[in-house]
Amino acid sequence: MKHLNIKIVISFLGLTSILNGLFMLLAVPFSIYHNEPEKWDILFAGITTISLGFLLWFFNRNAPKNIQKKEGYLIVTLGWVMLTLTGSLPYLFTGTIPNFTNAVFETISGYSTTGSSILTDIEAMPKGILFWRSATHWIGGMGIIVLTVAILPLLGIGGMQLFMAEAPGPSADKLHPRITETAKRLWIIYFSLTITEFLLLKIAGMSWFDAINHAMATMSTGGFSTKNASVAHWNGAPIIQYIITAFMVIAGSNFVLTYFALKGRIRKVFSNEEFKYYFFGLLGLTVIMTVLIVNFQDPQLVTSINHPKPWGETESAFRHAAFQITSVLTTTGFVSADFTMWNSFATMIMFSLFFIGGSAGSTSGGVKVVRHIVMIKNSFLEFKKLLHPNAIIPVRYDGNSVSRNIVFNILSFFVLYMLIFIVGSVILTFFGLDFKSAIGAAASSLGNIGPAIGSVSPVNNFAHLSASAKWFCSFLMLIGRLELFTVLVLFSPFFWKKN
Repeated sequence: MKHLNIKIVISFLGLTSILNGLFMLLAVPFSIYHNEPEKWDILFAGITTISLGFLLWFFNRNAPKNIQKKEGYLIVTLGWVMLTLTGSLPYLFTGTIPNFTNAVFETISGYSTTGSSILTDIEAMPKGILFWRSATHWIGGMGIIVLTVAILPLLGIGGMQLFMAEAPGPSADKLHPRITETAKRLWIIYFSLTITEFLLLKIAGMSWFDAINHAMATMSTGGFSTKNASVAHWNGAPIIQYIITAFMVIAGSNFVLTYFALKGRIRKVFSNEEFKYYFFGLLGLTVIMTVLIVNFQDPQLVTSINHPKPWGETESAFRHAAFQITSVLTTTGFVSADFTMWNSFATMIMFSLFFIGGSAGSTSGGVKVVRHIVMIKNSFLEFKKLLHPNAIIPVRYDGNSVSRNIVFNILSFFVLYMLIFIVGSVILTFFGLDFKSAIGAAASSLGNIGPAIGSVSPVNNFAHLSASAKWFCSFLMLIGRLELFTVLVLFSPFFWKKN
């Protein structure tokens, strides 16, 4: 492989910044509508970001157009860093988050769709800033770089390398043979579902501003809310929580399957092995959690669980169970009740879900269901091989044999994921967190989940962490969002060797 094409990397970072600045300008009308003085600061932040991006692109526009794997990984990782640095400008320019560390933390939490926050009074924030905060979720959910891939033909650049680095995983399903057409269709689905949820939430009783923000946060599986109590603010409006739960399920599903469902090919959806484990796993866990809440929980400890009628208590328990199970499994991070106040067994179930994740090809984080399926199947095959050592028995997924390379890749990913979690937890204790809070913050940041356990539970946030701990959690969010290898490969000596 030839040396790195640095100019195309810088050119692409410039294009990414231009798009990010244009999205930033969308927050200005919200600020103008509410007559907020911060509107000029947000406008200036957007213009600054666009100008910086234009300069980077303009002076490197004639770079060779071939993107190899090395450039792809570098563009995606540095693109996310560029998004974070420029995306923090509205917070810094408006003074709503004047501290640079806090601004970066809130921004990377948005783009990585983690949903962890350092804000102690969300409702006091300007509406323009709250919209931008939710928009970082929406941009990061599908990936602004995938969006950029959709317009690359205009620039004569091929984008397969970028798409594969941006959306890594054990499968490479596409909706169209051309990668740019795939990216376009993914964004059309993403946009359409966001608008649909917005309209339903508005009809259900949310204000138009709350509805658009929560729709963006749901479809991105992000979890930023416009209320201090998150979705628990609407505990008196069950229909709102059911709508958000349903769209969290959709957002945590493979978008390729969502495309097939919209085309009426429902049988193809339910014949998918990962979707069956994902969907019916959600249902089963919801039933178990409902039973635990109703029979083994003091209703006074859970918001809105205590009702005068038995059916009311059961419905509320079911709703909170379904909402929180889905929120954690899809790594959305919305809160309707403090699950750490449920009994210990229920809390351990919730914490275990931190390491599952949604479906591959979705906007959710975590390990992903398909990887767990392959690992479990491979483990059972090892038992068979003990009895039949000469037999060649492949791992089968969806009726097809899985190559050993993919199996090894998945096993390597999981081992590395758990190793980073363990080391990350140890490092966070060094930065001053207690054991429970450290494992909660590490698991939450790496899995892009949001609320965790300990001092970073659903009723708390990350504001009390030291600056060092916030920077480290920000790094975990980044590598978690890009599924480890995309970022960590840059730290290997092999990446920088000319070969």
